[in-house]
Amino acid sequence: MLKIIDLKKKFGNKKVLNGVNLEIKKGDILGVIGPSGCGKSTLLRCINLLEKPTSGKIIFEGNNLVDNDSLKEIRRRIGMVFQQFNLFDHMTVLENIVLAPTLLKIMSRSEAIKKANELLKEIDLEDIANNYPHEISGGQKQRVAIVRTLIMKPDIILFDEPTSALDPEMIGEVTNLMRKIAKEGMTMIIVSHEMNFIKSFCTRVVFINDGIIKEDKPCKELFNNPESEDLKSFLSKINAY
Repeated sequence: MLKIIDLKKKFGNKKVLNGVNLEIKKGDILGVIGPSGCGKSTLLRCINLLEKPTSGKIIFEGNNLVDNDSLKEIRRRIGMVFQQFNLFDHMTVLENIVLAPTLLKIMSRSEAIKKANELLKEIDLEDIANNYPHEISGGQKQRVAIVRTLIMKPDIILFDEPTSALDPEMIGEVTNLMRKIAKEGMTMIIVSHEMNFIKSFCTRVVFINDGIIKEDKPCKELFNNPESEDLKSFLSKINAY
């Protein structure tokens, strides 16, 4: 479904990704872990071309995204949920959700409103459809951000630290929705420092350090049997090993 080949990214003279190779299959729930500054978020941003890779290939269903100029189509099919929600403060919850599908002519405004209300009802948020972002909680904002991605009917959703900006009591609201989406077969790539969530949720985990993937294993195997000294050190520092 998605294959990354020798992906590199530099910011000036700083090398952030040094040759990432990774393959994601349909239905994978892939966790991405590693120390701060190792390139986790940059990897996600390169996948949907929020950052232009310096070199390498990102093959999505046979097409190299790096050479593709159709950014709108790429970002429709590869959705992204950000740490800080990225909702428009001057728009209601409903307006935030229906904006992209109507602008991109994926559906009419009336169709988008109907679908948005259906999605909000599924997660018991229909009562806040006409609220503005400053009027709702962090957990509600992140669930709205996920719904905004879902309405685009993506093939993959990228999650960049989806719970790190939330108070502890709100994390469950978001992770429960993510579990629901996963059960429906959505392919997901999740960058997170919440190791307990990664352990309980992901089917597979990659460990990045120094801009490359040091280990790529089924979730339980990676945490129970780390091979590289870098991974052993990382897990010991966060009390996950």
